Amino acid sequence: MTACCLCSMRAAQRLRAPATLKAPVATRSRGYATSAEKIRSLEAALDPTKEPSQSAKVERTFKRFWKDVRLDPRPDGHIAVLLDKRTLKTTSNVPLLLPRRNLAAALLIANEWDNQDKVLKPHSLPITSLASRAIDGMSTPEQRKEIGQGLLKYLDTDTICFHEEEPPALVDLQKRHWLPLITWVNATFGTDIAPFTTLMGTKQSARTVIVLAKRIESYDSFTLAAFERAVLASKSYCIALGLIEGVLSVNEASDCAHVEVNSQVERWGQVEDTHDVDHEDIRTRLGSAAMFLAAVPGP
Repeated sequence: MTACCLCSMRAAQRLRAPATLKAPVATRSRGYATSAEKIRSLEAALDPTKEPSQSAKVERTFKRFWKDVRLDPRPDGHIAVLLDKRTLKTTSNVPLLLPRRNLAAALLIANEWDNQDKVLKPHSLPITSLASRAIDGMSTPEQRKEIGQGLLKYLDTDTICFHEEEPPALVDLQKRHWLPLITWVNATFGTDIAPFTTLMGTKQSARTVIVLAKRIESYDSFTLAAFERAVLASKSYCIALGLIEGVLSVNEASDCAHVEVNSQVERWGQVEDTHDVDHEDIRTRLGSAAMFLAAVPGP
């Protein structure tokens, strides 16, 4: 068989063979979409009958699509935030409705959305995210109990319970910021939290765990959402407890969370765009938790 015939046969085989389609390779945009955002986008694409919530829509586009923001009192005693004529919804596509007694929180949420520019800045919606978290994931006693149990893990690794014996500057900061907080927790709740100087045998007593778990179980969904944010921001169960219970101000809670860093700064100096940015980030998150809590008084 000549080379010409072989070439013709191979060409015919290529024409008859089905083309192998390669799936487009997904690349990350500069928006760094999270897994949850990608899932919501995929669900919306697969189900054209499902209209995405305002929050989810903005998360995908990062562009402002509304002109006016206003509050809408409902006959059932709730307040909605309207983007134009559309009710603001949580990321789970549930209407973000607040009891009328929480008017201050509704005003804060409306202000956050009204102050968005052409491009959305998700970090500038802290009150919205707290309200959404409370509604989506903390509306039932079972959900709140599960979340409270998860946060108890931070008790055994609580920042303020691990004390160093040097350098002197760090020891002084520990005595000034951490010991008074430990004393308050023990005196207020009858616990027996004690500072550790070793990484071995650092579990808190069963009594302490039970007592503090019951205290957190008494929180409503809004209070628990604020507490959760404070725990995650400070990496401390006790600092969050002090903030939520009104014993620590935002600045005091932030200073407690930064004892070790502040000790390093005193000794070696501050690294620009690192220590200062981290401090402000934690202070902002703790501040949003405190502000939200103040705006949502209990029943």
